[in-house]
Amino acid sequence: MTFLKQFPSTTRRRFLKGAGLVSAAAVSGSFPIPAIAQAQEVTMISAENNGAALDALKTIAAGFSKEAGVNVVINNMDHEAHKTAIRNYLVAGAPDVCSWFSGNRMRAFVKRGLFDDISDLFEKEKYKDVLGATAGAVTEDGKQYGLPTGGTLWGMFYRKDVFEQHGLTVPKTAEEFMAYGDKCKAAGITPVAIGTKELWPAAGWFDQMNLRINGLDKHMALMNGEMSYLDPSLTAVFDQWEAMISKGFFTENHTSFGWQEAAALLAQKKAGMMNLGAFLRSAFTAEDLPQLSYATFPVLDAKVGHFEEFSVNSIHIPAKAKNKQGAREFLAYFYKPENLAAYLEPGGNVPPRHDLPPSKDPLVNVAVETMKTVQGTSQYYDRDSDPDMAQAGLVGFQEFMAKPDRRKAILTRLEGTRKRIYKI
Repeated sequence: MTFLKQFPSTTRRRFLKGAGLVSAAAVSGSFPIPAIAQAQEVTMISAENNGAALDALKTIAAGFSKEAGVNVVINNMDHEAHKTAIRNYLVAGAPDVCSWFSGNRMRAFVKRGLFDDISDLFEKEKYKDVLGATAGAVTEDGKQYGLPTGGTLWGMFYRKDVFEQHGLTVPKTAEEFMAYGDKCKAAGITPVAIGTKELWPAAGWFDQMNLRINGLDKHMALMNGEMSYLDPSLTAVFDQWEAMISKGFFTENHTSFGWQEAAALLAQKKAGMMNLGAFLRSAFTAEDLPQLSYATFPVLDAKVGHFEEFSVNSIHIPAKAKNKQGAREFLAYFYKPENLAAYLEPGGNVPPRHDLPPSKDPLVNVAVETMKTVQGTSQYYDRDSDPDMAQAGLVGFQEFMAKPDRRKAILTRLEGTRKRIYKI
């Protein structure tokens, strides 16, 4: 799990499906590019599932091609499939540029020598001056290995019209959440939409509860293998979670639903709230999108500080890229404020740099304001630094949601995996 201590800055981004290829004939222009790059194309593998964001990326690539006279070839992959594919193509057949995640998931590849050090680009473009704390998300041992492309703030999304129709109010405490759930059930709607076919939404729910009950430091210790899954401090987390499950507050048969199908239940007024990032907006029609609103996860212990789940995506140059100079020139062009803003706008993501123009999306502005108040942030479990431990946790949390009566066996198994992974 990746943990990023503080993000005082602001606005947008997200994923995509499909494939694109952008190229342009060599055209003289003002954009400086070395002769070696002029003789080669720049290849990129992206993992977008937002069509508008992919179109924006293609437009940026076309603009670079026109200005620099260098073809940019974009191959887009399914977001989930890319998580597996990158482990192979970074070793053999690497592109010049690829999308990934920052923090510990980036560091896992840095430690294996699979991402290029781009500190020279950071220094040349003075990115630290405009990135602030988000620069730390792509920094390892004082060197930079990528550019943060936007953040996703997790929380409780809901439809304003559904809340008005059923007289619901946003729950701000554990007691209010339980009352909210009972009122939803009485109205014939599911209190919380969730799909755990992909395992990480269940882990995200655990993360938010643990941050609210135990705080960031203990959560970090657990995710870094320094704290036992049998630690007494986790009892309150699983007790609260089990109470919600036993009351039927979550989508039935959730292991059969992906997050997109679960988000559709929210969009279709069949569920009251959903805990995820703003990318769930893709389940809403343009007409219904203005009804989508955001609230922070309920406070479960008033004595615990304000910590939020905040994941940062990033863009990198593989160590085995063939055209590293061309890749640097393309990243510099992509990262211009006007280009990055155009790419981030469709996905509702918090921007990594301070100098982007304001977003047109009110949800982005809410996220920006929320991030100004947090005392620290955590990235969700899908970004764990150790893939084996991450997978064990993901499976365990999904299993707990389906069979909470197996809590002891699940946590004992997780603890055994932790000891094996961290050689305790």
